[in-house]
Amino acid sequence: MSVGLINGLPGHPLFVHGSVVLVPLTALALVVCAVWPATARRFGWLLPVLGLVALALVVLTTESGEWLEERVKETPLVESHAEMGEGLTPWVIALLVLTAVVWWLGRAARRRPYGEDVVDGPTGGRAPAGARLAGSVPLRVVVLVLALAVGVGAVVQAYRIGDSGAKAVWKGRFSTGEPTEKD
Repeated sequence: MSVGLINGLPGHPLFVHGSVVLVPLTALALVVCAVWPATARRFGWLLPVLGLVALALVVLTTESGEWLEERVKETPLVESHAEMGEGLTPWVIALLVLTAVVWWLGRAARRRPYGEDVVDGPTGGRAPAGARLAGSVPLRVVVLVLALAVGVGAVVQAYRIGDSGAKAVWKGRFSTGEPTEKD
């Protein structure tokens, strides 16, 4: 089985549907976990795994789309969609990186209760460096702003690519009028 064919049919539509669901879901989970660190701790390792699966699915979608592009009639809409398709990968790589950062911040913050220093730790009464960094308000604000920007950017790009793909497939291929009876 190649990424081009699944059961004798193009795999691209299947992968597209997965990407259309998983990219926004990952972006939403990232933003929620960046806003509420307790949620990031509850998500645990699932957050970066979600980012990794989203990236793998986007790569499969892109590869299967390139395979399909070589086998369909070339039109300006298909060409435009194919050019846009490669633009999602950098956004999803950024999603993956930020899911890992938010996961790490949530994990490191476990070592230090919010607003408190660890007084009996091996570092002479201070919280470990990772825990102090994880509790840094400026760092959390930067991560939140990046999470919002990357999350919105990834969702918008996924929408734009999906819209162009739908137009490439369906534009001019159906009637908007009343259905006619078929014999």
